[in-house]
Amino acid sequence: MVRLGLGGLQALDTVGACLLMGLADRLTADGWRVAVQEIRPEHAALIEAVRGAGRAPAGHGRSSHHPIIDMVAGVGEASVAAAREARDLINFLGLVTLTFARLWANPSRLRLTSVLHHIEQIGFNALPILGLLSFLIGVVLAFQGADQLRRFGAELYVVNLLGVSVLREIGILMTAIIVAGRSGSAFTAQIGTMKVNQEVDAIGTMGLDPIELLVVPRAIAMMVSLPLLAFYADIMGLFGGAVMSYATLNITFGQFITQLQTAVGLNTVMAGLIKAPVFALVIAMVGCYEGLKVSGSAESVGTLTTKSVVEGIFLVIVIDALFSVLFSMLGV
Repeated sequence: MVRLGLGGLQALDTVGACLLMGLADRLTADGWRVAVQEIRPEHAALIEAVRGAGRAPAGHGRSSHHPIIDMVAGVGEASVAAAREARDLINFLGLVTLTFARLWANPSRLRLTSVLHHIEQIGFNALPILGLLSFLIGVVLAFQGADQLRRFGAELYVVNLLGVSVLREIGILMTAIIVAGRSGSAFTAQIGTMKVNQEVDAIGTMGLDPIELLVVPRAIAMMVSLPLLAFYADIMGLFGGAVMSYATLNITFGQFITQLQTAVGLNTVMAGLIKAPVFALVIAMVGCYEGLKVSGSAESVGTLTTKSVVEGIFLVIVIDALFSVLFSMLGV
């Protein structure tokens, strides 16, 4: 038995605690029993804290679990995290809805200049890239459709294929994906940078509402711009298909328009455009929510910007699938 009497010890730092721990461990390894006597409570707490800091963190050793168990546990943790993220997004949507209601009761609080600025950034500045991509998609659809329908002598029905696919699904879906990648990420980066620079905290300190000042103008601008962009994408997609139909099938523009009128109706156009405000709200909510979650570092801004794009596109596709099921049940 080795007794370490520390009654006369007046001061102890972490280095001394490490030395005492090392001495006790060596004596224990040699087969001696070590008893510490007359130690002050604060010194005992320091030794225990140093001993705890020296232990390996739980879970860092070699795992004894089966790989399948680890995989199932990982799936479960990811599912719980996704459920919490969905809950927080719904809570954020409720907060934004309340802010909308407050602005509806007092419209003078709405910052129209900010709304117009974001409409320019989201809508007008996106016209070149959106128009080019929609035109090329129309060209590809017409070319591939003509290649398949030519085998059955039904080349004229490529117009039906273009009209239904572009107006009902591809136009609005492509627009939402482009806007989510372009403007949704910009929302996260802008608000996240403000969070890093503590500008959001300053807004709250001045008695202003960050939701009213930063989120609502962006959401309104998105809900105004996205339906207009979707209609523009539809026109450009049909124009690209008309050009390719004329080049490969000798279908004149007059024939194209006549066949298009018989192939699609107002319901087909509205089935695509009615999704636009919903997609716009989802993209704006995700972008602003992730921006407000930035923790205060540049790395966090980049991580959450990427996350907002992925979440925005994922939710857009999921909601589009739900709309398709709903329209099928309603016979639209």
